[in-house]
Amino acid sequence: MPGSKSISNRALLLSALAEGSTLLIDLLDADDTRVMREAMTALGVTLVAAADGLRVDGCAGRFPAREARLFLGNAGTAFRSLTAALAFADGRYELDGVARMRERPIGDLVDALNDLGALIRYEERAGFPPLRIEPARAISADRVAVRSDVSSQFLSGLLMAAPMVAPRGGLRIAVQGTLISQPYVKMTVALMQRFGIVVREEGGEFVVPAGVYRSPGRFVVEGDASGASYFLALGAIAGGPVRVEGVGRDSVQGDVRFADALAAMGATIEVGEGHISAAAPAAGRLRGIDADFNHIPDAAMTIAIAALFADGPSTLRNIGSWRVKETDRIAAMTTELRKLGAAVEEGADWLRVTPPRTWREATIDTYDDHRMAMCFALAAVAGLPVHIRDPKCVAKTFPDYFDRLAALTAGAPQPTRDQARS
Repeated sequence: MPGSKSISNRALLLSALAEGSTLLIDLLDADDTRVMREAMTALGVTLVAAADGLRVDGCAGRFPAREARLFLGNAGTAFRSLTAALAFADGRYELDGVARMRERPIGDLVDALNDLGALIRYEERAGFPPLRIEPARAISADRVAVRSDVSSQFLSGLLMAAPMVAPRGGLRIAVQGTLISQPYVKMTVALMQRFGIVVREEGGEFVVPAGVYRSPGRFVVEGDASGASYFLALGAIAGGPVRVEGVGRDSVQGDVRFADALAAMGATIEVGEGHISAAAPAAGRLRGIDADFNHIPDAAMTIAIAALFADGPSTLRNIGSWRVKETDRIAAMTTELRKLGAAVEEGADWLRVTPPRTWREATIDTYDDHRMAMCFALAAVAGLPVHIRDPKCVAKTFPDYFDRLAALTAGAPQPTRDQARS
């Protein structure tokens, strides 16, 4: 698997903020990490390509550039974490992105940062990018609250920035509302520890000590667990086994729990130290599932595709965060799944998929959303062509996805249309 996007962008930021140089190995090379690298360069951080990775010369918590205009595309991990890190960088910065990024909320994070003493203003619509950041006021608070029921990236960004502004006794961060995507926050805390900052949890709050990140010297980026979901699902619906390497039982990524969801549907799953494999049930079809996917919202999209091949309806619950992703994923999935012949119901934070009685050849709109393109390609297992519009959108996180998929399926026997419909 290519490197994890979530780990890659966190590692880039932490390496830049650390004392010393860090060699990042297996860093993802895709649109989302490219805009983060460009941002680091614009902020005066030295990045040097090496034979075995990318060397980042840390700035010990103080970016050399005190003015910069950053264009961050539609990379939420980059936009949210940089907003927090630059809020107290004693400079003037402008952050913007594509049209969809201007529709993705950031007000909960900005409110928390401004409560601490930051000076962040909205350039256009309140609560949304673009943003202008001015030098912060004097900071004396030792506690701040942040809402994280829209995106866990608000809390992750605040956590990574906290050591630079925490008082001697540490900064306490309270979470208001239900924290979604908790595994991503655990990932952030684990990576901060790799860079020398240990976060404690006390009384339902996160306590972040004051300090400067320290380079671990070398940092190896795990394979992408979200990207692995497509290939594991392929094994579960097309026979398999399919084995993904670079991510396994000790992963810090919550999306490895996608394998648990496939197992609940009846797939045969094996998890090793650095690999996971999936195969179809030994007998019969996958089972329909009714489950809460708050913890793995990105990978849950792939479950909606696997549900097409189940023996009955599947219900995906607590996925309201889909509404504010690269597109409104609940609406998009509903529309495109129906094209294939599925019966689909949607709610504010749930989706119910009933497998097609008769499959239909379909042209899938991707809404400039990489995950729409990648997961819907798997529907071709039914034996009918699936036409993907704007396939290049996968460059956001997995540029060679279709090449990998083609190599894996080349020469595989194709079911007849009658077999697919049965």
